[in-house]
Amino acid sequence: MRRALGSLRCYLALLALLLLPPAARGSPAAGRDTTCKNRPLDLVFIIDSSRSVRTEEFEKVKVFLSEMIDTLDVGERATRVAVLNYASTVKVEFPLRTYFDKASMKEAVSHIEPLSAGTMTGLAIQTAMDEVFTEEMGTRPANFNIPKVVIIVTDGRPQDQVQDVAARAQAAGIEIYAVGVDRADMQSLRMMASEPLDEHVFYVETYGVIEKLTSKFRETFCAVNMCALGTHDCQQVCMSSGGSYVCDCYEGYTLNPDKRTCSAVDMCAPGRHDCGQVCVSNNGSYSCECREGYTLNPDKKTCSAMDMCAPGKHDCAQICLSNDGSYTCDCYEGYTLNADKKTCSAVDMCAPGRHDCEQVCVRDDLFYTCDCYQGYTLNPDKKTCSRATTSSLVTTEESCKCEAIAALQDSVTSHLEALSTKLDEVSQKLQAYQERQQGV
Repeated sequence: MRRALGSLRCYLALLALLLLPPAARGSPAAGRDTTCKNRPLDLVFIIDSSRSVRTEEFEKVKVFLSEMIDTLDVGERATRVAVLNYASTVKVEFPLRTYFDKASMKEAVSHIEPLSAGTMTGLAIQTAMDEVFTEEMGTRPANFNIPKVVIIVTDGRPQDQVQDVAARAQAAGIEIYAVGVDRADMQSLRMMASEPLDEHVFYVETYGVIEKLTSKFRETFCAVNMCALGTHDCQQVCMSSGGSYVCDCYEGYTLNPDKRTCSAVDMCAPGRHDCGQVCVSNNGSYSCECREGYTLNPDKKTCSAMDMCAPGKHDCAQICLSNDGSYTCDCYEGYTLNADKKTCSAVDMCAPGRHDCEQVCVRDDLFYTCDCYQGYTLNPDKKTCSRATTSSLVTTEESCKCEAIAALQDSVTSHLEALSTKLDEVSQKLQAYQERQQGV
């Protein structure tokens, strides 16, 4: 049903076009027929400007080039054009990457000057392969499937070998058209041109009628633009191709298996991005981000670990330990981390297993001392205890003092006893004296 409707729309559009007056349809040479655009090409003109080409004839060649450009759908994504000028030497007037609009191309063509001297056609073809049909010079990559085309315009016989170099060019995928004027050697033209020869070799008697070939090339390069007719079902991009069309997608999208619709390319698939950590896909594009604890570097691709222990970034009560974009909390010696993993509490140094006191542990802030129960005394190791005794209550120093006092007491007692004995003797002698006095 869809194909039937499409065919009907196509037929009606073509019928309407044919019913328009010629002025409304536009001149083919002016390239205004929007229903007939050439498929995209990488097109190189190789023009002979040897001595045999008179000045006024060379001007006719430039007119031919300008009219050809007018028939082409020129653009960066459409047909790209380059021009090589040759005689005994070759000059690349402008490569495929230089101009993408008709006005600029035609202006450049108008300033081309003839080189004179010989006719090195083989050298010109080789130069086109080496210096023009390269990606650096604007040729689209092979996977784009853009045809590579050469149109050679010459009026003489090549002064070098053309058959081998033309064969190498065709083997490289370059389609060659040969246009002979006046005295051109037809055998050489046939050696250069691609097959079939009747479609790739052209001859005109003079440069004065060369522009008549414009319509012939237009028929060769152009086809009905199915995309302009509006009969296609491409979701994003329609590309006309020889009376038919193919669908394509915008950058960042890929064509689905139905060959019509498009899906955003997963730019974050492995190998597609250059993000250091996190790739965020965004409608055919992507941006880079970093995991928590990291910050994006100025290159917008790589990440650096943040100092999570910098003031204001953490909530540790005492010690913050940075750890590869994250952090953990710790405590000073004598403190232990609470269940919230942030705050700290002083360690109970007298808790079981934390001290080595035999009897009593006395907590003193972050430290402790040992003591003993009543009736016990702390040993010199300051940890263990021994039962207290009476003798043990008197120190060695006190014991020495007691012995000295006892010795002194014994000495005083001995002296007192000796003195008492002497007093008794004196008393007895005094009594005897008194008795003798009474007897007198």
